[in-house]
Amino acid sequence: MRTSLKLASAAIGAAALLPLGVTTAMAADGSGNANLAPVALNGVNGSGTAMVTVKGDVVSVTLAAKGLLADQPHAAHIHFGADARHECPAAADDANKDGHLTTTEGGPAYGPVVVSLTKTGDTSPSSALAVDRFDTAPGGNLSYQRGDITVAPEVATAILAGQAVVVIHGVDYNGDGKYDGSAMSDLDPKLPAEATDPALCGVLKAAPVGAMATGGGGAAARPEQGLLLAGGALLLAGLGTGAYVVRRARTQA
Repeated sequence: MRTSLKLASAAIGAAALLPLGVTTAMAADGSGNANLAPVALNGVNGSGTAMVTVKGDVVSVTLAAKGLLADQPHAAHIHFGADARHECPAAADDANKDGHLTTTEGGPAYGPVVVSLTKTGDTSPSSALAVDRFDTAPGGNLSYQRGDITVAPEVATAILAGQAVVVIHGVDYNGDGKYDGSAMSDLDPKLPAEATDPALCGVLKAAPVGAMATGGGGAAARPEQGLLLAGGALLLAGLGTGAYVVRRARTQA
């Protein structure tokens, strides 16, 4: 199955309009941090951290995670919807009671996609499933940095208000090391559900200006926190040189 997938998906929010009821004023500068935890019911034994720095309507994102299906593309996004609960989905969101949470079933919790965390090119919701431009998690680890992402003022405000959610997609229900299975994606029936169901999720919480991501304030840094801190340093270096790490997309079996 080729990973170059550019799929229009109403469910994932590509065409979603920013809802009313959210201030359109320019967001103040600041940042938000998130601990990424396994999505309920989806069988992922992983974790991660995310930091989003906001300057006006421009954001920079540093993301690190482990425990993902190795060497397979993992779509990752910032989600937000004014009508959403601004949280990660729970088992109770399993609307069809099949024992797994799809991206659509998680929508009431985290809202539609507002930023696609692609490695290159467009970052709008239109690229929500441009899988050939997402990280492939070599060895199950994902390390992502990207700056100068322009967002709508409403999105910047939501990030600083603790209303935005980071979600990494891609699971392996049958443990065979690839995306397959008889259950098909709720976003595109040509794809296995494993390719698009949510894996890790975390709500961005506002952090003091100048604060570094700590992943929730624990005294001892976890491995992915080390990756995040290292990623932050790389991001700063990248901003100075104009260089960003770009990994070519892979082809999945």
